[in-house]
Amino acid sequence: MKKIFLTILTSALLFSACSEKNTELAGAGATFPQPFYNVVFKEFAEQNNVNVTYGGIGSGGGVRSLKDKTVDFGASDAFLSDKELKDFGAEVVHIPTAMGAVVLCYNLQRVKGLKLTSEIISDIYRDKITNWNDPKIKALNPELNLPDKKITAVYRSDGSGTTYVFSDYMSKADENWKKEIGTGKTISVNAAPQGNAKVAAKGNPGVAGIIAQTDGAIGYVGSEYAFAMNLNSALLKNRSGNFVEADAQSISAAADVDIPEDTRVSITNSENPNAYPVSCFTWILVYKEQNYNNRTAEQAKALVDLLKYVTGKDGQDFAVKTHYAEISDKAKNKAETLLKSITYGGKSVLN
Repeated sequence: MKKIFLTILTSALLFSACSEKNTELAGAGATFPQPFYNVVFKEFAEQNNVNVTYGGIGSGGGVRSLKDKTVDFGASDAFLSDKELKDFGAEVVHIPTAMGAVVLCYNLQRVKGLKLTSEIISDIYRDKITNWNDPKIKALNPELNLPDKKITAVYRSDGSGTTYVFSDYMSKADENWKKEIGTGKTISVNAAPQGNAKVAAKGNPGVAGIIAQTDGAIGYVGSEYAFAMNLNSALLKNRSGNFVEADAQSISAAADVDIPEDTRVSITNSENPNAYPVSCFTWILVYKEQNYNNRTAEQAKALVDLLKYVTGKDGQDFAVKTHYAEISDKAKNKAETLLKSITYGGKSVLN
């Protein structure tokens, strides 16, 4: 079943409604929301005579594809910086589509309920902790029978919004990580001679697969992959000192913040005492003006209709069913305003 799951998630899937002449939309990007997108795009396609293709190639690839105008929309778990937006040469809008969490999954036989802190995670990736029975981990988990086993640390090889969210949290929560590794869509965690084994894998499915197959492994993945592959994930100490697991309630608690008009906001390391500390929005990115590269008005309308469906009640119900948290009411209102701002030939597509 695991092999089938990974094959499905790493493929670009085609969802078609039965029609002789359908409008076509293509997107690419983050693997983090792909299980949700697989379902919600299929449902939209079947109801609206629109073919929607989506390739899970990582957030970095999705941003590049949109910039090159080879897709109708990109998908990313990391919002574009001011510099990145300027480099596009045209206005891009961020439509929040779901909320999720990046979890620390581990493969240790008969070990459940592992607790971790940002300091311990940092020490593992920086080769300061190399064995599972290290005194720091044991002190935090006195009730667990931790093995005398080397740690294998898994990370993303591709440009990844998941990596960005994880490293953004770590840079906020641990000063050593901030100084030595930092925040980005890619991170450098080369192994020291006597340090942990380090394994790079492509996409969330790749990281989840390596963890599942490697006794003693730990790595960061989207929470839905942990659930689908029955991987153990650690409880993380949040900013208030509480150990929290990732679920709909703790992720939603992290989003109890002011959301700017453009929806570009980080919700990692939340001050909310009930929040899971590595929570995030995920976005679909589109050009505000849709009349480019010989695109048709029909394509522009189909794209906006797709985004309206994804962010609406039916679409958000699918987000919950696929183990994400639905976007907050604040985010929904911002998304609706942004959708109304999308134009074709200077005229709002929704009007």
